[in-house]
Amino acid sequence: MLPSLLLIFTLTVQRNSINTIWNPANICCVQFSEYSSHLMAFGSADYKIYGYDLRHTRIPWCTLAGHENAVSYVRYLDPETIVSASTDNTLKLWDLKKTSLEGLSSNACNLTFSGHTNEKNFVGLAVLDGYIACGSETNEVYAYYRSLPMPITSHEFGYVDPISGNETSEGNGQFVSSLCWRRKSQMVVAANSSGSIKVLKLV
Repeated sequence: MLPSLLLIFTLTVQRNSINTIWNPANICCVQFSEYSSHLMAFGSADYKIYGYDLRHTRIPWCTLAGHENAVSYVRYLDPETIVSASTDNTLKLWDLKKTSLEGLSSNACNLTFSGHTNEKNFVGLAVLDGYIACGSETNEVYAYYRSLPMPITSHEFGYVDPISGNETSEGNGQFVSSLCWRRKSQMVVAANSSGSIKVLKLV
């Protein structure tokens, strides 16, 4: 596993990074907090999530451990909660109030979500008002709620034959690859690996 550098840029200084963070493994995703201008988190190929305060980047202010494979997505659910996705077929909900500056914060995981399939691809992760949506390598969209470990609903994407234009239930190796909630609504936009896009509504 090779180390990685995370370079931080500002729009006012375009040529050079204003800060550099060294990480012992490849970085798979980065997410700034919507609730603080100083906090960010990233997921790593060493199965961990690292939280940093941009005012003090010498060491992470928390290291979250519990996944069994690379962490592909990290999202802030609220100021004190992070959701992560991994290619270990799970999502995890982390309580940032239970983290520690010293060592791994393994006890910060409040809940593990399972039901979707994710072992090798980036399948998307989106959060809004306690709801969590992710893709699956079964070509489905799954929705979870923050307090329930199992899916509350799912939607099969279907396979569109490029010649006939007809949709069938055969996924043909396709997977849902990207998701985005529409703010102040129950609608989510999902796309899959064949380029199909659907607008779904949680009812």
